[in-house]
Amino acid sequence: MSRLPVIDAKKFEKLLFSLGFVSVRQKGSHVFYRHADGRYTTLPHHKGNDLSRPLTRQILREINITPEEFIEGLNKL
Repeated sequence: MSRLPVIDAKKFEKLLFSLGFVSVRQKGSHVFYRHADGRYTTLPHHKGNDLSRPLTRQILREINITPEEFIEGLNKL
């Protein structure tokens, strides 16, 4: 298993949109995303900061995709 890439929230948001998630609400800098099948996650949009690998891994668990699918999705963007 390779290491997850470190990306910013905007790029992760693009990936979520490509997977069919929509933004449902925002509280401060945290945006909440929901998929039609019931999956949901929260993504912090802290300007100038990248998402840490543990946070990225947690979000991937919440949206039920593997790290390999995550990397493939990033390559398609």
